[in-house]
Amino acid sequence: MPKSYPDPTRAELEILQVLWRSGPASVRQVWEALGSKGSYTTVLKLLQVMLEKGLVKRDEAKLSHIYRAAVDQTANQEQMVGGLIDRAFGGSVSQLILRALSAKPASAKELETIRTLLAEAKSKPSRKKDAAT
Repeated sequence: MPKSYPDPTRAELEILQVLWRSGPASVRQVWEALGSKGSYTTVLKLLQVMLEKGLVKRDEAKLSHIYRAAVDQTANQEQMVGGLIDRAFGGSVSQLILRALSAKPASAKELETIRTLLAEAKSKPSRKKDAAT
């Protein structure tokens, strides 16, 4: 996937998660959804920075500006995971999966989902020849 926006910082990602979960919101609504962590002005400043980066869009039609995520949650996750695989695991998907499963136990439902995804991936032609397994 071509990278069309910068990866969000941890704080920006928390704000995006609020917007993905709740939909468009005012600064106050985002701040409250974050559990009023930090100051209101910090959330406002972060949203302004995120607007400049293209991570959110702002509707200025009402007195209270309304922000919404400008990036799709799935696309963002794929972009971030792709970067992580390249940076931390030398491009090895299997190393990422092994580390993920050893770092945090997966539930039975998650393991079944992983098995299903592996079966689907096995039946699809590979995009690249995978030299490292």
